[in-house]
Amino acid sequence: MTGPAAVSARAGRAPHAPPEDLTQVELVWIEKQIEHWIRFGREVREQVLDRRRRILFFPPGLTFALVRWAANEHGTVLSRLDILRAVAPGEACQTIPTVTPGGDILLRVNGWPKVERMLHLIDGIEAIGIDPVEVAPDHWRHVHNRLSAGETPRAYTVQRHRAFLLTQRIGA
Repeated sequence: MTGPAAVSARAGRAPHAPPEDLTQVELVWIEKQIEHWIRFGREVREQVLDRRRRILFFPPGLTFALVRWAANEHGTVLSRLDILRAVAPGEACQTIPTVTPGGDILLRVNGWPKVERMLHLIDGIEAIGIDPVEVAPDHWRHVHNRLSAGETPRAYTVQRHRAFLLTQRIGA
């Protein structure tokens, strides 16, 4: 099974979950002013508001990466990458601009050098054949903590991924 139905099935949700059960992410793209995009994640629905704005809907439990960049006449004023887990209705969450109701923040980096480093780390995970959506949430937390401390995070390996998948299978 592939596509939105598969994502919903893996997340334990019906493919046509009501919008109030889904995390909404509003993306804006105004060339060279405001640019929001999803680096990875599998939305189950998309709503186009106009040529510059759209809303993506993610089922509870799904991990996605939101990149936000903004500039003014003096240069870049915001570079941020958040890796979030979509939450279930009523679940505690942190608020994030453009994300409704919010999400479980697994990783947050500010400033273009850190955002660029994270984009390379995500590329590296994809290069070994792992979809970043499937990465263990604790790995993203580890990367966040190591980067916050100015340290190098451990690489996410195929062996670590297998171990994570096994713990998921046995329900740990």
